[in-house]
This record gives sequence, structure tokens and C-alpha cells, in this order.
Amino acid sequence: MGSHGTGKVNLKSLHHLGKNVTLEEGVLIFHPENISILDNVYIGHNTILKAYYKNQLVIGEGTWIGQQCFFHSAGGIIIGKNIGIGPGVKIITSFHIDSNLNEPILHQQLKFAPVIIEDNSDLGTNSVIMPGVTIKKGTQVGAGAVVTKSFPEYSVIAGVPAKIIKTRKIS
Repeated sequence: MGSHGTGKVNLKSLHHLGKNVTLEEGVLIFHPENISILDNVYIGHNTILKAYYKNQLVIGEGTWIGQQCFFHSAGGIIIGKNIGIGPGVKIITSFHIDSNLNEPILHQQLKFAPVIIEDNSDLGTNSVIMPGVTIKKGTQVGAGAVVTKSFPEYSVIAGVPAKIIKTRKIS
């Protein structure tokens, strides 16, 4: 069985690397050719950016990512501008289809679905964003929430599974 590598890469191998990008110690990057990091991005200690042999992981301008996050972009991840991502956030874009009771779930077919985080949103500490979800513009996700579906713009969502607890007022 082969390894996926160490995750320690030459940043020149990224699809795109913007200006004023900070990657703290311990950040691991897999499939850098499918990762774009735009200007003024901060990525905290021990975060894992796990791209895939297909689809893209794009981190938009002005985004702040806390330590120990895990982004698995097999289905694709697009993170917009000015996003706050708390420590320990997980973004997942694939899952196993459980269609055959005689076969372990682990060995069943994978399904891929992109995750999109629209501009000016915030993902609370240890929240989990599941495949196929769009976090709409200006949405705030509470700490520890598990987001299994998309909600309207400017929602404040929390819980397991996440539900709307209020709507942010536009001033």
C-alpha cells in the first residue's frame, strides 16, 4: 500500500500562491497542483489541505484559517473572500455510498460533492461542513455545528445537525 506523501511541499508547486500568505509551521499540503491560495491569507499551525487528483481547493482573498483544520477537497472546495475559519474546522467533500449490506461501507463507492463557502462568512471552532453544502454569503456557523445542508444568506446556524437560530440583520 502506498503513502500519500509527507504533505511538505515547495510552495512553488501550488496552482496559485498569492501575495502576503502566511502558512504556520506544520501546515501539510497534498496535491498542491490543485490548490490556489489568493492574497492576504493566513493558515494556522498543523492545518491539513488535502486536495485530490481532480477538482480544486481555492482559498479566497483575506481568509483566516485557524490551527488544526482539515480540508479534504476530493469533490472540490471554494472558499470565498474574507472568511473566518476557527480552529479545528473540518470540510469534507466525499462519502461512501452504503448500498450493499454484504460489503463493508469502507469498500463501497465514493460519492463526491463540492463545498462552497461564500464571502464574509464565519465557521466556528470545530464545526464540520459536509459534502454538497453551500455556506451562503454572510452566514455564521456556531462552534461544534455539523452542517449537512445549505441555508439562506446571513443565517446564524448551530447544532447537530445545524439549524437556523436567527438571521443576521443587514445594516
